[in-house]
Amino acid sequence: MYNCLIAQSGGPTSVINSSVVGLVDENKKSKTFENVYAGLNGIEGILNENIINLSQCDEKKLNVFKLTPSSGLGSCRYKMKDFNKDESEYKRIFSIFNKLDIKAFFYIGGNDSMDTVSKLSEYAKNKNIDVKIIGIPKTIDNDLPITDHTPGFGSAAKFISTVTLETYLDSSVYINNGIFILETMGRDAGWLAASSCLATLNKKPIVDFIYLPEVPFNEEKFIKDVEKKYKEQNHVYIVASEGLKDNTGNFLSTLKTTGCHDNFGHAQLGGVGNYLKNLILNKEITTRVKSLELGVLQRCAMHISSSTDVEEAYNAGAAAIKLYLKGSSGYMVAIKRLNGNLYNTEFFSVKACDVANNVKYVPKDFINAEGNGVNEKAYNYIKPLVAGNVELFYENDLIDYSIFTK
Repeated sequence: MYNCLIAQSGGPTSVINSSVVGLVDENKKSKTFENVYAGLNGIEGILNENIINLSQCDEKKLNVFKLTPSSGLGSCRYKMKDFNKDESEYKRIFSIFNKLDIKAFFYIGGNDSMDTVSKLSEYAKNKNIDVKIIGIPKTIDNDLPITDHTPGFGSAAKFISTVTLETYLDSSVYINNGIFILETMGRDAGWLAASSCLATLNKKPIVDFIYLPEVPFNEEKFIKDVEKKYKEQNHVYIVASEGLKDNTGNFLSTLKTTGCHDNFGHAQLGGVGNYLKNLILNKEITTRVKSLELGVLQRCAMHISSSTDVEEAYNAGAAAIKLYLKGSSGYMVAIKRLNGNLYNTEFFSVKACDVANNVKYVPKDFINAEGNGVNEKAYNYIKPLVAGNVELFYENDLIDYSIFTK
């Protein structure tokens, strides 16, 4: 029998490790591969032969690992070169695959990771190498095209809507409550900010304004909206995506002073909440303005995760094995939402090259007419993804987590 290899890439999520365990468990059932190896720190770790054998891991550790947030195999942001210009790293990777009798490589990630899946599968095809390359989706940003949603988003949405409710309660206890701004991740797509629409109190939405990257930010309209709302209720709650842009397409919070970018050329964002705070202070609407940037908590808060999300991530890993058995290569596992009154999904496959470096934006018909919030369509789309609570493992009254190192 032959072996397979799995690795993780890009930003972590709360449920990314569930996909690893789903693949390992499905392999045990189907006996497709003798061993499931794992590359630590993605492609970068594989190039350094930093590889372990998950098939030798005991079931208890895997059960804990399934409910451990962040990338338990380590991650990377490694952009592979164009093999038509330099194939040295491709030769090394497939040489390592050959040494370990690898017949399938499964890569868990987002847009950039599917770029790697596409490149490796194309190289294998061109060189007539019998190794299947398959992508497993993950990203809290929910910005992968074609798939209905991505594992990781549901738990992030549940965390954001929960924190929105809790910080709303905290910020609304005084006679003069001021203005509270919550900043979410999301870069080019506003799915995470939109998920705050789930936060309700006494069956009423508590967020006054939600600002998404899909709508060019208009400073004059923002000030007008906020000032009017503040006069009406003496308190304003705002949720804003880190990826807000002006009408020329420039990020409001781009770190121009440092020019920080990752290996894929993405500008490092953050700080849009303070940007909006300063606008409000400069217009003297009120001096009581607070801004909270949620940061990495959105992608590692397993204690407020969605059991629906955990199980879909797990099943996506299992679906990847089934995709291999169909002879597929260069494809990503995707999720289709089925029609009906009850939420139900099934898996299908999509070419990784159709996902790589493309973005799925919040649809225009999910956004309200004023461009400062979302509507019932957005609510109905997001709500099923946060369903269910997860029972975690505990040790000494704290959550028990597990990761892999070599």
